[in-house]
Amino acid sequence: MKQSDYDVVVVGGGHAGCEAAHAAARMGARVGIVTFRKGDLGAMSCNPAIGGLGKGHLVREIDALDGVMGKAADRSGIQFRLLNRRKGPAVQGPRAQTDRAEYARVIQRMTENCPDITVIEGEVTGLDFLSHTIRGVTLNDDSTIRAPAVIITTGTFLGGKIHIGKRVIEGGRAGAAASTRLAQSVSDLGLRVGRLKTGTPPRLNKHTIHYDELESQPGDDQPFLFSFEGNKPVMRQVPCHITHTNTRTHDIIRENLASSALFGGAIDGVGPRYCPSIEDKVTRFADKDSHQIFLEPEGLESDWVYPNGVSTSLPDDVQEAYIRTIVGLENAQIIQPGYAIEYSYIDPRSLDNTLAVPGAAGLYFAGQINGTTGYEEAAAQGLVAGLNAAKYVRGEEPVLFSRTTSYIGVLLDDLTTRGVTEPYRMFTSRAEFRLSLRADNADTRLTLLGIEIGCVSRERRLAFYRRQEVLAAYRADTSKNEFLQEKLSADHYETASGAVTSNARSLSRRVEDDNRNSPAVRHLAIGIRREVEADVRYGPYIKRQIRDVEKLRENEKVEISSRISFNNVAGLSNELKKKLELVQPRNLDQASRIEGMTPAALLLILSVVRKAAYRAA
Repeated sequence: MKQSDYDVVVVGGGHAGCEAAHAAARMGARVGIVTFRKGDLGAMSCNPAIGGLGKGHLVREIDALDGVMGKAADRSGIQFRLLNRRKGPAVQGPRAQTDRAEYARVIQRMTENCPDITVIEGEVTGLDFLSHTIRGVTLNDDSTIRAPAVIITTGTFLGGKIHIGKRVIEGGRAGAAASTRLAQSVSDLGLRVGRLKTGTPPRLNKHTIHYDELESQPGDDQPFLFSFEGNKPVMRQVPCHITHTNTRTHDIIRENLASSALFGGAIDGVGPRYCPSIEDKVTRFADKDSHQIFLEPEGLESDWVYPNGVSTSLPDDVQEAYIRTIVGLENAQIIQPGYAIEYSYIDPRSLDNTLAVPGAAGLYFAGQINGTTGYEEAAAQGLVAGLNAAKYVRGEEPVLFSRTTSYIGVLLDDLTTRGVTEPYRMFTSRAEFRLSLRADNADTRLTLLGIEIGCVSRERRLAFYRRQEVLAAYRADTSKNEFLQEKLSADHYETASGAVTSNARSLSRRVEDDNRNSPAVRHLAIGIRREVEADVRYGPYIKRQIRDVEKLRENEKVEISSRISFNNVAGLSNELKKKLELVQPRNLDQASRIEGMTPAALLLILSVVRKAAYRAA
C-alpha cells in the first residue's frame, strides 16, 4: 500500500461531500470520496429543488468559486423562479425546481469526468489518528484508506433514525442505512454532540391528482439561473400547482397527534422552526383554517410528486386520511409515506472558521452534521472544507471568508461563534451587508478570490475577465450621469431608479448589437444591467449600512442594564424578546451572538440602553 492513498478523503456523497471533493480536486488534490453506493452521489434526500431566499445567494457564491451545485441545478432545472421579485434585488432569491434523477446524474457525470476524484463504495466506520493528527479512515471491511486530510460529511446518517408513527427504522434517509459505528468514533473525539430532527412529506402519484381543480404556478418567462456560465434552461419547463389544507385535514391531524413521533415523545431532537411539520403548523397556528401546499413534480419522467408543506411523522394510514381531504388530492395515492428523521450533530462551535477541528490536525466537518438544514448550506460548507483541506495538505495558509463579503462568511461565522439550538437555515436577514451581498454580484465579489487561490478553471477565469470588462464600461458610463450620482436618495428613489433602468438598458443594447442572435450575449447583457442598476440604487443605503455596522462595533462593550425589560422594547420580534430575556446579555457583543439577532435589532437595543443611561444620569 502506498504511504498515502489520497491527499483528501471525503466521507459521504451528499451535497456537502460532492462539493468538498470537487473543491479539493480543483485545487490539485487527489481525492477519494467514500459513499454507500455510487448511485447515491448527489441524491436529493428531501425536496427536489435548489435555492430560495438566502439559499440562492449561497448557490451563486458556490458557483462564483467554480463549484458544482449551480451548474447541476441549471442543467436539471424544470422550473426557475426568482423569489421576492417585487422587492429589492438584495432580498431576491433564485430557486429552481429540479428533475431529481437528472440532478444526481449531472453530479455523477461531473464526478466521473474529474480525473482527480475516485469514488469508493463502502462504509467508513472509524478515524485513524497518530498523535492528534488524522492519517486516514477505516472501512467496514477493516481496510484502511490513508490521507493527511479527512472531511466528514455524513449529513443525517450519523446515528440516523427514521420515525413513521410508532415505527422506528435505523437509516439516514428512506432506503439507506445509518452510519452507527462512525458515530461512536466521532463521539470519542470529545466534541459536543447533540440530536436534531427534520422531516419529509409523503410522495404522491401524479396520475392520481386532479390537476384541473388546482391553481397552476408557472416559472418565470426570463429565468434567473444559478451559474454565471449558463444562459438558458436545458430541460423542458413545467408548472407546479397549489392547493391548501382545510379544517377537515386539521381535525384528522389533531385527533392523531398522540401517534406522531414528533408529539408522542419518541424524538428528543429539536426540529427546524422555519420548515415545520404539518403537526407543528396545526398546533402552533391553531387559529388558521388552512395552510398552503405546493405540489412539485420530482422530474419530467417521474410519477412522484412532492407536496411541499405537509412534512409529517404520522402513521401511514393517518397520512392517507388527511391527504385525501385536500382539494385535488381526494384520490391521491401515496407512493412513499412521509417520515421524521432524528440524527446526531456536532456543536459547530467545536470547529474553527475553516471547519477544521482544533486539536485534530487535518480533520474537517461539513454539512448537516454541523447543525444546518438544506442542500445549499451543506454545499457551501463542503466547498469551504474542500478548499481548506487541500490548502492544509499543501502546507499553505487557509482560505478565510468574511461575513462582510459573502453569505458563506455569514454562515461560517454564525455556526462557529453562535452555534445552533435548532437546524440552521440561511436567510437574507442574517447578513448585515445584504445590500451589497446580492445574488447578482456573487462573481464580482468572489471569483477573483477563487482565481487567486487556484480553484477556478481557465475557461471560467477568461469568462469572468470578459464580464468584468463589460461591467467596468457600464459603470464608467453610469458614473458620468450626474443626475444618478447626485440625486439618488430616498426622496428621489422612484425617479432615479427609472433613470438607471433606462440608462442601463441603452448600455445593454450596445452589447447585444455585437451579436444579436447569441443567447449567451443577451444573458450577459441582462445580468450586467441588473448588477449595475442595483449598485446605483443601493449606493447611499450601503454607505448608511456601513455606518450602522461601524456604530455597533464601536459600542460592542456598552453594558446593558439588568433593569431593562426586553419585552418592552418596541420593534423587536417576539422570538428575540424571549431569547434576550433568557440570555440576559451583559453587553451588545453578547447580544449579537444570540441566534437570529440582526443589526437592526441591535441598533434598537443600543437606543434603549442609551435612553436608560440618559434617564439615570
